[in-house]
Amino acid sequence: MITLLLLFSSYSLIKAKNPQPNLVPGIREWAGGESTYAFTTDSIDWAGITSPVIFKGDSVTAYRDPAADLKLRLLVLTDIGGDPDDQQSMIRLMVYSNEFEIEGLIASASGTPGELEEAVIKPHLIREIVEAYGRVRDNLAQHAKGYPSTDHLLARIKFGNPQRGLDAIGEGHDTDGSRWIISVVDRPDPRPVNIAIWGGQTDLAQALWRVRTQRGPAGLKAFIDRIRIYDVYDQDGIANWIWKEFPGLFYVMSKAPEGHDKREAVFRGMYLGGDESLTSREWMEINIRQAHGPLGPLYPTRTWTAPNPHAAIKEGDTPSWFYFLPNGLNNPSFPNWGGWGGRFVNTGDCIYRDAKDSVEAITDARSTVWRWRSAFQRDFQARMDWCVKPKAEANHHPFVICNGDSTRNMVHIQARPGDTIRLSAAGSSDPEGQNLVYRWWYYPEASTCQEKVVIDRWKSSEADVVIPANASNSEIHIILEVTDDGEPSLTSYRRVVILALQPHLSVRSSVSFHSFHWS
Repeated sequence: MITLLLLFSSYSLIKAKNPQPNLVPGIREWAGGESTYAFTTDSIDWAGITSPVIFKGDSVTAYRDPAADLKLRLLVLTDIGGDPDDQQSMIRLMVYSNEFEIEGLIASASGTPGELEEAVIKPHLIREIVEAYGRVRDNLAQHAKGYPSTDHLLARIKFGNPQRGLDAIGEGHDTDGSRWIISVVDRPDPRPVNIAIWGGQTDLAQALWRVRTQRGPAGLKAFIDRIRIYDVYDQDGIANWIWKEFPGLFYVMSKAPEGHDKREAVFRGMYLGGDESLTSREWMEINIRQAHGPLGPLYPTRTWTAPNPHAAIKEGDTPSWFYFLPNGLNNPSFPNWGGWGGRFVNTGDCIYRDAKDSVEAITDARSTVWRWRSAFQRDFQARMDWCVKPKAEANHHPFVICNGDSTRNMVHIQARPGDTIRLSAAGSSDPEGQNLVYRWWYYPEASTCQEKVVIDRWKSSEADVVIPANASNSEIHIILEVTDDGEPSLTSYRRVVILALQPHLSVRSSVSFHSFHWS
């Protein structure tokens, strides 16, 4: 018999007062209060370890997200109208809009502080892009389900504050955008609201200030428990104030450490490092701007990308929503797991800062993004093709099954040190009947295992993972990439998280969970 202890801090995305969590099967007893849950089971159906979760003896933590099968909610604050890379990111977002429930496109103060001669917002630039999307929406819908109507997106364009910073927060500073943020978060829905900040945070800070003022500490806590934030660069310079005034926010900050070159930040990996030819004007013209419908010509041709010599594709804000993109690779509840939006480490109180990956003999924060560039650029290329091509003439993603699971959820497997675990992509297929190439690889930076992990037959549809002898109480992250040979070739992902238990604990079969929320 094993007792499992669940510990929740102020951050719990879907939490009523004293809820009984949706636990894994096999639970015989449950008891708990507002922040601590304990249950007893004859065996562990799934248990995970990821910083900052504590594992001592037989005590582990697990929580299952009841909203796993629903689209993720996304709200964007953009400083569109300064550096044109915001328009670039918005165009890319439009062809991925089927993957999210887009809750808001808020035009915040344009440009970086001091970049423009006047304090303005430019929502008309968002409208122009959404209207162009509307002219290709029906063609996109031939290729994938879920593309929202043009009217739906137009109704979610909101006006933020042309002013920024602490002087623009407080009584008399509510905006269409700040009020909209509150209304979206307040809407009854089990899913968290994911907020991608491309520019300044002032409208979000105003929303938080208003909620605290009107609802008090308890109301503020209930509000912030329902949001997750990815902030690019702390553009308004108020992040430290936000963290102090509104503690407990789930806050991913992509910004180089103080005293470092600002170009070292995770989000810069969108255009710096790796194969920078994929950010060139030539690549842009062929795959985005020319013969790809009305969105293409709106894609700006010149941005500031130094030391990247191309000064073309930048999209420095795209990692903020890549982070939430459900592509089988990432899980937004775990910033340290990594994905197209980068990888981050917890620095305390649910604040996550840039982490580093080692790729091709380079170790830096940007590597956590550019390591995926070949795949995400080919993916964008295909979706731009969907704007104009009929379904029969375009390429579509491989359908991947991992250990019998056909979702895009994470697959969790228990093992003991010394075990050999068989991983299988049997049953995977391609909608065009193309050949598939398989690649299984170990992601050491996302794992807590400190030992070398060997994968036999890593280029096969079935692979064997050898669990190191000293791997007890650790996670091993295995990435499955399945790539077709279409034009462009497309890659689909699955992530397998192997929990190496202590030798005396019993092991059960794999379980696929979408999202877990830890203290």
